[in-house]
Amino acid sequence: MRVGTSFLALLALLPLLLFLPFSSAQSRALDAILQDCAFKAFFRPKTGVSYDGKVPKTLTGIKVAAMRLRSGSLRTRGVERYKEFQIPIGVVEQPYVERLVLVYHNLGNWSENFYPLPGYSYLAPVLGLMSYSGANLSASDLPELYLRASDRPILIKFPHVKPAPQGSVPKCVYFDLHGAVQFDVLLHGNVCSTVQQGHFSIVVESNAPTPAPASAAAAGFNKRGGRKKYKVWIIVACLIGGCFLLILLSLFVAKVRSAKQGMKIQQLEWAAESNEPLQMASIGGTKAPLAIGTRTRPTIENDYIP
Repeated sequence: MRVGTSFLALLALLPLLLFLPFSSAQSRALDAILQDCAFKAFFRPKTGVSYDGKVPKTLTGIKVAAMRLRSGSLRTRGVERYKEFQIPIGVVEQPYVERLVLVYHNLGNWSENFYPLPGYSYLAPVLGLMSYSGANLSASDLPELYLRASDRPILIKFPHVKPAPQGSVPKCVYFDLHGAVQFDVLLHGNVCSTVQQGHFSIVVESNAPTPAPASAAAAGFNKRGGRKKYKVWIIVACLIGGCFLLILLSLFVAKVRSAKQGMKIQQLEWAAESNEPLQMASIGGTKAPLAIGTRTRPTIENDYIP
């Protein structure tokens, strides 16, 4: 039985990898182990046929498979169905190889161990699609090819998906070869789409708030947080009311001052009009002011008596 030295080294490191914090290096090490397991499934392989591989007992629950294709047929025909993947026409690989191998992963109950996602819960297992050169089927620890769809996207249909909690929205998640995470909209029928290889699943936010009943909301209002908010609103209302009263008081004081000043002006006008009163006399049927007399009598400069 063919077993490469690199594969033995990876198996020796596997128990340590399972207990180390997650990193892209950890997932790449798992990809190398599964690539070797998938290639071992080939025995006089036929082009376009899927072969299931066997994983070590320490990884029981993970499924792996391999399919060998001609590069030209992948680009011109695609693959109608490869496990949960539907590969359309127009998919190309870089660098170019005459034959390539598509390796399929289903991490099953190991999904959260190798691809932990804080704040999210998995509704489906993590599925992977990787591509390698098929020139040497006895090779191990091969570098991945860069697989990309040009015309239409690759579709992943998840057959077994857990129901999402009420009020939450499931979404697709994508892990690329460098450990980056991207989210996308889940299509009808539990289908995700992608234009390149990697690992995929369906997740939902685990800390999404659930709507509370009206009675619970009313009861929660009496808690410390509700009382604090209530006190804040009381202080704000008092400040607004105080400002409004201060404005009214200022307007009232200005009005009183204006009225007092008007009364003083009117009193002065009355006093000016009443300083030299004129006597009234009746002339015919009417009354008219009558002067008492002149203040100085005129004198004749020269007494001339003719």
